[in-house]
Amino acid sequence: MNPNLIAVVDDDASVRRVLKMQLEEAGYGVATAASVAEARDILASQSPRLVITDLKMPGAGGIELLREIREHHGNTTVIIITAFGSVETAVEAMKAGAYDYVTKPIDYEALVLAVHRAMERQSLLEEVRNLRAALDQRYGFENIVGHSTSLLRVLEMASRVAQHDSTVLIRGETGTGKELLARAIHHNSRRRTRSFVTINCGAIPKDLIESELFGFQRGAFTGALTAKQGKVELADSGTLFLDEVGELPPETQAKMLRLLQNGEIEKIGATGVMTVNVRVVAATHRNLQAMVEDGTFREDLYYRLAVVPLELPPLRERREDIPELLQHLFAKLVGRHGIQGLRIGASVKTQLAQYRWPGNVRELENVIERMVVLSSGGELTDADLPPEIRTTITAPTNGGFRLELPEEGLSLEGVERELLLRALERFHGNQSQAARYLDVSRRTLIYRMEKYGLRSEVETGT
Repeated sequence: MNPNLIAVVDDDASVRRVLKMQLEEAGYGVATAASVAEARDILASQSPRLVITDLKMPGAGGIELLREIREHHGNTTVIIITAFGSVETAVEAMKAGAYDYVTKPIDYEALVLAVHRAMERQSLLEEVRNLRAALDQRYGFENIVGHSTSLLRVLEMASRVAQHDSTVLIRGETGTGKELLARAIHHNSRRRTRSFVTINCGAIPKDLIESELFGFQRGAFTGALTAKQGKVELADSGTLFLDEVGELPPETQAKMLRLLQNGEIEKIGATGVMTVNVRVVAATHRNLQAMVEDGTFREDLYYRLAVVPLELPPLRERREDIPELLQHLFAKLVGRHGIQGLRIGASVKTQLAQYRWPGNVRELENVIERMVVLSSGGELTDADLPPEIRTTITAPTNGGFRLELPEEGLSLEGVERELLLRALERFHGNQSQAARYLDVSRRTLIYRMEKYGLRSEVETGT
């Protein structure tokens, strides 16, 4: 779009001439057209920011041009000129999408003021579009990198639920991107222009969590010299993200249930309740169902939170996404640190793809950043890898295995433990199949699992 160009469309040559002169004196570029057909050519070739068109012209008129612009050039603003000045004509033009209208005989000073307002509006709309594009890039679902079936299934569900106000519970291991998914849900919802407020329930002392969530009145307790808004009130009309919701103490769980059921909160020291309109998205790495069974988490709150449960898969279960994630994070980090000409060696890519990533995407990003900032050459090599990743088992050769041995040594028990985990993961926890794969008896496998404390880890998937 030409940011300073105005198209003037009128079958009267004298009007076109005077308008062109007035608008050029005001600092604008002007292209003129005597008909709708000529206006179409200008729109296609020069992309004017604003169109000023007469309403009544031989053949196609201003209303028809206006409708075409709204359909095919939606970012172009239109001002209508009419000799009739009737309310009906103005209403028809405004309903069709005109920004403003002026009547003949034209008050050119008033027209130039209308043009200034229209161009300022266009600048504001473009700023909003640019901001929206930047936010989409940062928080849209497309920023959650990967195309594995398990991840796409979660993103599809999240995209659908984003359009509604249903409460969402995001489950997943530490580092899988739960907050990123929560932000994407908010940003793709009808509440996107409102606040997204985060509170980490596990990072706040239990005796302070209630005041952080719900706020307090002045004088509610010693030291409360002023009133304070809680996170819930700050999120009014927007989204409240309860990170690590499984850490909420029992008394706070009851108050959270009241919020979800009735949209009501009660500040500490208040004499009445306050009504809020908040959408809640919660996240946890814990098994809330197991916590319900052992009595540490309220069953009614669990079902209020888990209206739409979403399960983010750990990185080890979507290894096919690692190459894409690696390139995405590498490009982001070299850009952040202003490093040019750095490449990733093929062996490094292979070893990063083979590693188990217990810390998930967060660990992968940290490892890449460490390698990038400490690199001394033009290519990341095996020497740049952390020791725990360099201890990697590669393809079998002649019935044995080739083990890359780091110079600083390794843990034999660590290697055996990793072998057991890999085999169990390969067969989804089936001990008999894993034992056959490792060429040991099932009893030996179970003994070694117990030795390394793997039975509970395999059962919980952590």
